[in-house]
Amino acid sequence: MKQFDVPVFYRSPLISAIKKKRKEADKMKKDFSPTLLDFGPVQISLARHFGFCYGVENAIDIAFRTVAENPGKRIFLLSEMIHNPQVNADLVKHGIQFLQDTHGKQLIAFEQVTADDIVLIPAFGTTLAIEKQLQEKGIPTEKYNTTCPFVEKVWNRSEVIAQKDYTIVIHGKPGHEETRATFSHAAANGPAVVVKDMEEATLLASFITGEKIADEFYTVFKGQYSTGFDVTLHLKRLGVVNQTTMLASDTQAIADYLKNVIQYYTGDPASFADTRDTLCYATNDNQTAVSAMLESNADLAIVVGGYNSSNTSHLVELCETQLPTYYISSAEKLISSEEVLHFDFHQKLEKNSKGYLPDNEPVHILITSGASCPDAMVEAVIIKLLSFFQGAASIETVMRRFE
Repeated sequence: MKQFDVPVFYRSPLISAIKKKRKEADKMKKDFSPTLLDFGPVQISLARHFGFCYGVENAIDIAFRTVAENPGKRIFLLSEMIHNPQVNADLVKHGIQFLQDTHGKQLIAFEQVTADDIVLIPAFGTTLAIEKQLQEKGIPTEKYNTTCPFVEKVWNRSEVIAQKDYTIVIHGKPGHEETRATFSHAAANGPAVVVKDMEEATLLASFITGEKIADEFYTVFKGQYSTGFDVTLHLKRLGVVNQTTMLASDTQAIADYLKNVIQYYTGDPASFADTRDTLCYATNDNQTAVSAMLESNADLAIVVGGYNSSNTSHLVELCETQLPTYYISSAEKLISSEEVLHFDFHQKLEKNSKGYLPDNEPVHILITSGASCPDAMVEAVIIKLLSFFQGAASIETVMRRFE
């Protein structure tokens, strides 16, 4: 796999050594068990797979290289490069300006951008309308396009099945940058509709079967269907693709459910397209690694990542089914051994919890992070945790195991 030039301040000597050792021992990635780090009074199980994925490293490499190669030029990002506050803040420090926020709200008018400027397309990709707008201004996009290749794979698969007269059902969060981009590309090739969860998939099925009258569709799915969508015509053949950061198991459950409904209703085995190959490898690996990590007898889990990171929130969701879980954006959120600031992604707010570390010894903590979280941030979390335990072994001592 291609190697990227990611700034050294995002790297962690400890985690790099662990990942290298695990990769050498398990080249085929069949072992998803966590790595146990025994510091004495505290034990930490690190997920087998976590942190920067291929698409994120590619985007960061292109962004920092663009800054280095174009001194004096104005450089813009369409929106957040990835959903990590530290990385986006670092880009701003290097002079990059954001044209939109993560929700698509304009921060700098496109009218202010000229053909002499550089515009980076983020890892999530962008809509065809925005691409056209940039091209009409004479702004080259190909060299500065950091769209994840696995996101583009979803777009390509959507085009193929749309050409075979399938309607594209996108499992994703309607307001997310990646879903907006995927919807744009899918809708350019055929009818498309977004469903955010199984509840909306069930609603969609009620229009397939005729349980609900067709006119209700346009209210229920307002803003989530393509122009010219005809319920009476476009729900006879379906293919499901996903926002690559969703729970893979949820996407598969939605696909299986809609497949059963439409094949039963139409009596045609060809009424549903096979799209299993659109699931992102990193999303799968990270989620599978968390499931394996949860087999450990632990006291709590800590998940590190940006609070608006979809893939990180799904790792939290998995951990929450088993044990107390704390979703933090940085080591600074671990205020003390008694107090932690953590994000409740269900209520979309940060909470202050007391007594999150148990009194037993050793304390066993599971740790993972999202695909947009630098390894250095995870190491910082580990170092902060160690400071709470008197007599804990040093990072250097434990690291010798992996040299």
